[in-house]
Amino acid sequence: MTEFAQLSLHVPEPAVRPGGQPDFSNVKIAKAGAVPRPEVGVAPEDIRELAYSIIRVLNRDGEAVGPWSGMLSDDELLIGLRHMMKLRAFDARMLMAQRQGKTSFYMQHLGEEAVSCAFRKALRKGDMNFPTYRQAGLLIADDYPMVEMMNQIYSNESDPLHGRQLPIMYSSKNHGFFTISGNLATQYVQAVGWAMASAIKSDSKIAAGWIGDGSTAESDFHSALVFASTYKAPVILNIVNNQWAISTFQGIARGGSGTFAARGLGFGIPALRVDGNDYLAVYAVACWAAERARRNLGPTLIEYVTYRVGAHSTSDDPSAYRPKTESEAWPLGDPVLRLKKHLIVRGVWSEERHLQAEAEIIDEVIEAQRKAEQHGTLHAGGRPSVRDIFEGVYAEMPPHIRRQRQKAGY
Repeated sequence: MTEFAQLSLHVPEPAVRPGGQPDFSNVKIAKAGAVPRPEVGVAPEDIRELAYSIIRVLNRDGEAVGPWSGMLSDDELLIGLRHMMKLRAFDARMLMAQRQGKTSFYMQHLGEEAVSCAFRKALRKGDMNFPTYRQAGLLIADDYPMVEMMNQIYSNESDPLHGRQLPIMYSSKNHGFFTISGNLATQYVQAVGWAMASAIKSDSKIAAGWIGDGSTAESDFHSALVFASTYKAPVILNIVNNQWAISTFQGIARGGSGTFAARGLGFGIPALRVDGNDYLAVYAVACWAAERARRNLGPTLIEYVTYRVGAHSTSDDPSAYRPKTESEAWPLGDPVLRLKKHLIVRGVWSEERHLQAEAEIIDEVIEAQRKAEQHGTLHAGGRPSVRDIFEGVYAEMPPHIRRQRQKAGY
């Protein structure tokens, strides 16, 4: 009988630990403009290589090059830059508010602003996003009022969700932003189901599902891919690979697939990887995927390669699991600075105008915060009514809930 060695498990390890030298040698970056742009109706098996490369438009000199460029005017890019700057300023003020005890919890988008801000511009009115907690740029880029966002964060008397959701878990049907769920990955199957329903009704609206690299390990991720591929649902399946889950590097969830985008190949879904810090590239890829969905060509899986610069949330200390200087070594740079450089190269922007825009945006955010705080914060001012706990649960309130409300004095 053949003798075998004792069995053992392989536990993936990050390239570097706290105190070590940041190492992104495993991130293979294609030259800007080098990745081809296939026809929208291409067969998934004919673009397998796009699941392993990275689509980029902006080169190191700030120039837009290659077949994915030329889709946005200078004016559109200037608006996009302001959206990202506004999201970053909003983050800074709300992070400070959490430290001051004005809200219990916050999650910032630092380094990931291009992903949601650019993607939103590829959608139409009525399309629906099923986001995670780091896609507030979808709202900012659709001109959702910052005061309303802050009211929700503060859970005050003007909170549009009446205190029923955790801070930053926004919801707006009119702006195509489905209620965020704290149960990770559920939004992926919801997005596919919503897209299928839209097709069943012969509507023209498409859906977009969002998930982080860590949550792709959840079973809902795979269930969504099964239904999307089987029924050719008009949905865009987005994976934001920001390198880290709350305390776990992306290799744990990725497994042996090589890239997250490659997981779509086994389901016969077109899969692409894009530079998530390149506003122009994100927009171009999003438009490509949206056109596929609208032409009844089925789903597209997109992996956005980016980096979470800040903590996972205000409850997280990233210095416990990664080097403090790692963000500085990230090879794809800062999305705001890269678009700023491109617009300066184009001759439509300058350092002086950028500083002026920063000051204007900060003033706008502070004014929104002042208005929101007039309605209360976590520990001061107006709060939602206890009555709201009982409302909106059933279409018709059953007797036992009515009795509970009465006992509560409402």
